[in-house]
Amino acid sequence: MIELTNNICRTVKALDERKTRRKEGLFKAEGTKCVLDTLGHFGLRYLFASAEWLDGHESELKERGCPEEKIVAVRRRDILRLSSLVTPPDVIAVYDIPEREPDVETMRRQLVLALDTIQDPGNLGTIIRVADWFGVRDIICSTETADCFAPKVVQSTMGSISRVRLHYGNLREMIEEIGAQAVYGTFLDGENISGKKLSQNGIIVIGNEGKGISKEIEQTVTERLFIPSYPPGQETGESLNAAIATAITLAKFRGV
Repeated sequence: MIELTNNICRTVKALDERKTRRKEGLFKAEGTKCVLDTLGHFGLRYLFASAEWLDGHESELKERGCPEEKIVAVRRRDILRLSSLVTPPDVIAVYDIPEREPDVETMRRQLVLALDTIQDPGNLGTIIRVADWFGVRDIICSTETADCFAPKVVQSTMGSISRVRLHYGNLREMIEEIGAQAVYGTFLDGENISGKKLSQNGIIVIGNEGKGISKEIEQTVTERLFIPSYPPGQETGESLNAAIATAITLAKFRGV
């Protein structure tokens, strides 16, 4: 087992910051469900846990191939120093951030989400969970979109970060490189999504929480959709939460 040092503590705590995550190439997952759902999907650097937690999850760690030399048995006060959560968990895993090259050919044959500056970590985590539920395996993101490896995002995905690949860069260039036959976006002047014939491949653009789809990205949209409120014509909220809009849109595309 690894010995917990002050230097390791400082590094793990600093993973709350995006610049440190990128510099170290590391991120952390906290809590039993999040850790067990991600073990085996990313390169494990450390697993910090109480002796009681390790005793109670020995078989699950073996099933997931957790190397014993990566385990650090820690006391409660040490977990407090390492955790990002208000209520610290009994286990924290630190993983290598994976290097993922976008597989453009594969993405052309599938549904892909494009996130145009989604800035709320909770929203991003929920969108990743929704994408996982509806079988979307790739999400392309503007550089201004929240970091998918931020602790709050990882926590919000409830393990879905293991199955959904996120790619960051110039969003317009990525959309154009994929060259999908259809690029969908939701607008108030769009066609009712409920009556629209929808493809099982293409790109679905999700706009910023407050500003919607930017003018630059709007230029790439070929199919304008509208999510109607109910009943029609009745006064309602100004807009839908980005994650909720994603869920409704993907449900329509999957015929749910």
